[in-house]
Amino acid sequence: MAVVIRLKRTGRRNRPCYRISVADRRSPRDGRTIDHLGLYDPIAGDPQAQVTLDVERARHWIGVGAQPSDTVRSIFGRMGVFEGTEPRKPRKRPGRKQTATSRRRKARKGERAEHKVARRTERVAARRAAAATEGGEDQGEE
Repeated sequence: MAVVIRLKRTGRRNRPCYRISVADRRSPRDGRTIDHLGLYDPIAGDPQAQVTLDVERARHWIGVGAQPSDTVRSIFGRMGVFEGTEPRKPRKRPGRKQTATSRRRKARKGERAEHKVARRTERVAARRAAAATEGGEDQGEE
C-alpha cells in the first residue's frame, strides 16, 4: 500500500484550514485517512499559529516510507521534521521599491487628504456659525 502525507481541506468557504494527514494514495483528498498529524491554517496572522504538528509522529511516518506532498514537504522543512535540520525562520521581505512615480503618487494623495480635511473644517465652522446666528435670533425674539 502506497502511503502519502497530504493536506485534507477543512474550514468554510474563503477561509481554508487544512489537516495534515496520512492516507492511502488511492483515497480521495478529503476521504478516509490513516493518521492525523496536525493542522495548517494559512490565514492565521501569527506564523506560530499557522502550523500545529506532531513532529515525532511525522518522523515516524517518513521513516516508514510515507511520501509527503510538495506543500507538506515545505511545512515539514519549516518545522524541522527531517533529520539534521533545524526549523527555518521566515525570510525577511524588503517590500516594494519606491520609484519616483510612487513617491509622487503618495505625495499627491497626502495633499488631497490635507485639502479634504481643510474643506471639512471650513464646512463645520460655517455650519456652527450659521447655527449660532440662528440660535441668537431665536433667543432675541422671545
